[in-house]
Amino acid sequence: MHIQEISNEVAERLKLEESQAQPQAGISQIAATSTEKPQDGGAFMPATAAMFPELSPGRAMMSEKKTVDEVVAELKKSPFFMTELEENDETEAFKALAYEGTPLENGSEFKEQGNECFKTRRWGDAKEFYTKGILILAAEERKRKQAADLSSKKPSTTASRSNDKEGEKEDREKEEISEDEIRKERATLESLYVNRAACHLELKNYRSCWLDSSAALRLNSNNIKAYYRSARAFLAVGRIAEADDACARGLAIDPSNNPLKSVARDIIKKAEETGVRQRREAERIAKEKRREALVKAALRAREIRTRATAQPPEMEDAGIKLVPDPDDPASHLAFPTVLLYPVHLESDFIKGFNETDALADHLGYVFPLPWDREGVYTLAGVECYMETVAGGLIKLGKKVPLLKVLAGGKVEVVDEVVRIFVLPKAQAAAWVEEFKMKKAAEKGVR
Repeated sequence: MHIQEISNEVAERLKLEESQAQPQAGISQIAATSTEKPQDGGAFMPATAAMFPELSPGRAMMSEKKTVDEVVAELKKSPFFMTELEENDETEAFKALAYEGTPLENGSEFKEQGNECFKTRRWGDAKEFYTKGILILAAEERKRKQAADLSSKKPSTTASRSNDKEGEKEDREKEEISEDEIRKERATLESLYVNRAACHLELKNYRSCWLDSSAALRLNSNNIKAYYRSARAFLAVGRIAEADDACARGLAIDPSNNPLKSVARDIIKKAEETGVRQRREAERIAKEKRREALVKAALRAREIRTRATAQPPEMEDAGIKLVPDPDDPASHLAFPTVLLYPVHLESDFIKGFNETDALADHLGYVFPLPWDREGVYTLAGVECYMETVAGGLIKLGKKVPLLKVLAGGKVEVVDEVVRIFVLPKAQAAAWVEEFKMKKAAEKGVR
């Protein structure tokens, strides 16, 4: 048979003739004749569409209306054109070519190598060997599942062999061997999952441990080791309920299993410790809420106004508190206080300004200021102000208790912080005027 070279022009003619064929012609395939002579000078030879080779990706893109991305995606499904490794049956088949023997033999060999590493406490190496065995046998399991899915969707096309008793006997023998092989593969795969879970447990990869244990339990729901390792992994991360469930399921199968009994005791101990911590945390939260309620009640009793903004400053554990005993309603209120020096753009922070203290009590140890080179900040040489609720200023007497200033509602404590402006006397009047002008501008008043 001669090999013919079909040009693009001939291929296009064939497609045109096929599209113009009439239904009544009764011809199943439309013949197309080449206009070129064979190279050996022989007779013209007809060519049919069935004789054409499979289209190249470029032709497929034109004839089947596929985009470039679709053609590239199809090519990348083949291991020879993959740019990234994809786990599928074809790639697993190529991996299996690296090993001699059946999948069961290879999986068993990797299991034995992993066991040798595990005995010498080489957890990482053992895990790698178990993983190789799992990849081989898990691929076989996927193939069987896919074949079963296909057979359930398609009707059986097996020919009847009623007259061939010998053939039926051979099929039965092959089927029995196949089922036995499958059972052994699944048992080996189950062991590989359980053993790799043990490696993950030693390496503290707890999530991987219970995932491998779950995979083993899907193959055999009575695997005690899988329940044990799952319970240990869940317990290690404090998931008491899941650990207790795994342990209970294992003990339901084997009530006398000592490792599971040991896990059960550890679970009980951990649950008790967790319960103690939870009770302590609940008590702490309840105490904080009670103290907050006492502070709010004390502020209302003293008619001290407070306000919170959308972005309060970070003050760690500072806040309005009752001192010396935060649980005693008769205690005094103490306020975090900021001393602002607007002329020099500096500030000082007082963590607990007692309501009975006067401003002079704190300025006495704050002065002299390290950055005050002119020495203008002295107890007698400064004036102090607070902003009122209306946006004005109120002058503070340095010997007046803080409670007298805050009570009555003329000023407010914003975000639990008292703000006091401290200015040298020589510059106080000018700053006050400037402050009032800025407030008036904010209100739209000139």
